[in-house]
Amino acid sequence: MATATTAVPAGAAPATDAIPLRRIFAFMAMVFGMFMAILDIQIVSASLAEIQAGLSASSDEIAWVQTAYLIAEVIMIPLSGYLSRALSTRVFFSIAAAGFTVASILCATSSSINEMILWRAIQGFIGGGMIPGVFAAAFTIFPASKRPIVSPLIGLIATLAPTIGPTVGGYLSHAFSWHWLFLVNVIPGIAVTIAAWTLIDFDKPDHSLLKRFDWVGLGAMAAFLGSMEYVLEEGTRLDWFESHEIVLFTVVMVLGAVLFFWRALTRNDPLVDLYAFRNRNFAFGSLFSFTMGIGLYGLTYLYPVYLGRIRGYDALMIGETMFVTGLAMFLTAPIAGRLSAKLDPRIMMMVGFGGFALGTFLASGITSDWDFYELLVPQILRGCSLMLCMVPINNLALGTLPPQQLKNASGLYNLTRNLGGAVGLAVINTLLNNRTDLHITRLHEAVAAGRQIAEENLASMTQRFIEYGDAAQSMALKLLTQRAHKQALVMAFGDVFLGLTVIFGALVLLSLFMTKPPAAAPSGGGGGH
Repeated sequence: MATATTAVPAGAAPATDAIPLRRIFAFMAMVFGMFMAILDIQIVSASLAEIQAGLSASSDEIAWVQTAYLIAEVIMIPLSGYLSRALSTRVFFSIAAAGFTVASILCATSSSINEMILWRAIQGFIGGGMIPGVFAAAFTIFPASKRPIVSPLIGLIATLAPTIGPTVGGYLSHAFSWHWLFLVNVIPGIAVTIAAWTLIDFDKPDHSLLKRFDWVGLGAMAAFLGSMEYVLEEGTRLDWFESHEIVLFTVVMVLGAVLFFWRALTRNDPLVDLYAFRNRNFAFGSLFSFTMGIGLYGLTYLYPVYLGRIRGYDALMIGETMFVTGLAMFLTAPIAGRLSAKLDPRIMMMVGFGGFALGTFLASGITSDWDFYELLVPQILRGCSLMLCMVPINNLALGTLPPQQLKNASGLYNLTRNLGGAVGLAVINTLLNNRTDLHITRLHEAVAAGRQIAEENLASMTQRFIEYGDAAQSMALKLLTQRAHKQALVMAFGDVFLGLTVIFGALVLLSLFMTKPPAAAPSGGGGGH
């Protein structure tokens, strides 16, 4: 249990819990850097049409503005622990913040889609380095007694940023232009870079790690994670293994994975130390983080798609509707912090997972008329539940690891959330397509020629288009088909929400099988850990 509280000497007086102001400001700068990096995953999602028009891109090309960022980020996140140990948190985080800022400027000044994709990949790769550093710093520099304050803060930022991304992006592109999706990073990015360089003093570099850098391992990891992200992102659009590209990248992914795991398990100083998974709490925490990624990114995707395709909302209207979840998370964060000091984390997680399951179960009754008020309760439940889950999962996964493992482990932990999001989106898209096709087939049978209700509907619609003469019946048929397609899509949304309910309901049961982590000692509240 000593590993959980290495930062606090045994028998130390309460005064040792005081954190120097310099470190608090340094940590806040890092948190803001992480917020920008995670926000930029989703900030373009509601404004892709504007970027597409501005750069004269095709619909296939524009998807890469999102995909390039995600692929590059997912490679950097596990690598960041090694680089942070080699260069020190101060140097590595400052380079990441400065590089992210420069890449943001280059994205804003892109004149073609190829330029944009290149700069987005660089922005994602460099920006990804800022995310795990915050988790590692939180559990390195703050004693256990401060966890109820620090853990909700990083949990809030990690979940709030992707949730409000479409809102912020929609507002910026609506009020100014798509260039401001990237220019908005410049001044905060400069401030974070300066603050990181002048204030961070948590650790010393180990330059010998650079001499032993595993380039083969890096290539294998890039092939494995990059190909996996590509297959998951593009699989649905390219009809999975019907596409030669998907088959090729799946082969690259498998070969990369074999080489990566062999290097990671046989080298003395691997790029990514997988032995952190021997810690049972970390392994369980990473599993929960993976499923949280499904819920977090899956619903941040599902709601805008429904509002755009079924309700016909623009980016700003979608953002305004989605803002409810962000507000619920913001208001729940301090409550989650308080509860984490008093409640068994397993009970907190069960309440959180249960609330999430209830929210998606309510949403499974969705119809084509659902609007802000119908989506209000499911979104509030989602926002509150995310925070109630995130805080104990963070403490569970990282709170009991020794300090020397924290940098590496926080990279793996954040990677699981991003991979959960990628897997979740791929499954959700595939499920949406398959269930829509199924419901269309059933609806076509229900409105087939010869059925009385179908004939009556068709006759009344034809009557509406009577002024168009001979074209009236074909126009009525087209409208009937459109309605059937729309209804089938809405029914598919309901099926996906029901599927998410099953996943999160299962997590409630899985929480029961966990051992109570030492960090949640029953007595003494904060300082007694």
